[in-house]
Amino acid sequence: MERILLWLDDLDDLFGVVALLSERILRSIAKLLRVVALLSVAGCGIFAALTEPPLGLAVAILLFVFLLYRSATQPGFAARRRGVAA
Repeated sequence: MERILLWLDDLDDLFGVVALLSERILRSIAKLLRVVALLSVAGCGIFAALTEPPLGLAVAILLFVFLLYRSATQPGFAARRRGVAA
């Protein structure tokens, strides 16, 4: 009976290791997808600014206003990103 319990404990440890590894792999994939999305959006923005300068300026102004609004409504946002309690 004790062998079965030890075997089940080892099996539980194996599933735990697999879950931890899969979580690390999923985080890496998510980071990679974020970088790809950021680069593609930046590339599209540069392309739009080069082909249609007024459109690029309008988008840049909208993004700037959005960032100002976010920093004004969430004053602790920058502190939380650095890991400092606001």
